Amino acid sequence: MPAKGKKLIKIKRAAEHKHKKLGIRKGDRVQVIAGNEKGKVGEVLSVLPAKQRVIIEGVNMRFKHVKKSQQNPQGGRIERENPIHISNVALFDEKAGRGTRTRCLVTDDGRRHRVSTRTGTDLDA
Repeated sequence: MPAKGKKLIKIKRAAEHKHKKLGIRKGDRVQVIAGNEKGKVGEVLSVLPAKQRVIIEGVNMRFKHVKKSQQNPQGGRIERENPIHISNVALFDEKAGRGTRTRCLVTDDGRRHRVSTRTGTDLDA
């Protein structure tokens, strides 16, 4: 029985870290750097900060079995993207042609931009 209590505590702790900055935003172009989908490049459709996961267009496709309903009279299987852990993706640098780390650069007018450490190109432009 005590094991269940420990699991609940871990789940609650994970939910507490939902405001952590992840460095990847919706609409960013990213490359998968680990796992079965390694090397694939796609656009971030959504970010799930509480679970530290991202959903990337065309990556980690899985089938969802759908029951018959008025919207879907046939039922069947729908293929859709599943979340992937944020540590397994890197922002994609078009100039370098692969994933890169970033650093923050503050301009004269006080704006912050993410800059590629590999080539120095502005990734927010």
